[in-house]
Amino acid sequence: MMALNSNAVSVKDLEKRFGSFTAVDRISFTVKKGEIYGFIGPNGAGKSTTIRMLCGIIIPTSGLGQVAGHDIFTESEKIKHAIGYMSQKFSLYEDMTPQENIRFYLGIYNVPPARWQERMEWALEVSRLHEVKRRVTRDLPPGWRQRLALSCALLHDPHILFLDEPTSGVDPITRRHFWDFVHQLAAQGVTCFVTTHYMDEAKNCDCVLMINEGRIVAEGGPASILEDVFPKNPDADLNDVFIELMARRQQ
Repeated sequence: MMALNSNAVSVKDLEKRFGSFTAVDRISFTVKKGEIYGFIGPNGAGKSTTIRMLCGIIIPTSGLGQVAGHDIFTESEKIKHAIGYMSQKFSLYEDMTPQENIRFYLGIYNVPPARWQERMEWALEVSRLHEVKRRVTRDLPPGWRQRLALSCALLHDPHILFLDEPTSGVDPITRRHFWDFVHQLAAQGVTCFVTTHYMDEAKNCDCVLMINEGRIVAEGGPASILEDVFPKNPDADLNDVFIELMARRQQ
């Protein structure tokens, strides 16, 4: 078991194989408490597989790892109660209302009943869904459903929030509002681990890890990565970085 430390997430040589296919290939990284950590790469790179291992949803094939001080191999249930998780696909019940979804997740997260009313009001305020709290969730626009899913993931005041492709399929304004909220959470000490295939979203992160085909391509602060790869090109962005690093690997 890894030694306890001050990091929110620590993994070493983390691997996940499905038969002969290696989805995540012995990756190592740490996420500091209160950090916005971007896990960035194209679709199929291994992002969702990694986040599902960290959240205790699937067991790794090999390696070491801790999330919120709990071992990812042996303490998956403790991890699930210590974190908030918003999946890539909309994870709420579309035939229920926002109010009913919030009530359901209050129970799932074992929030004390004495706090239900306060947390219900908080979630409806944060998601800005007070006026539609009794509408069927499937009838709400994608951005509104995203806000609902995010507020439900925070009902139990987790210290670590995992967000798997949270801005996929939503409009630019919704994406901007989402990142504003993530920065507010980080300012309150919440660690935010965000996967995305939008390279431009890296600018919102304190640290990013770029991954492709299950392997780490680069890790560090966005500005630092740009400076390392394109020291003489101030107009370059992380899309350019990713393409350049992939080209170097193929040489």
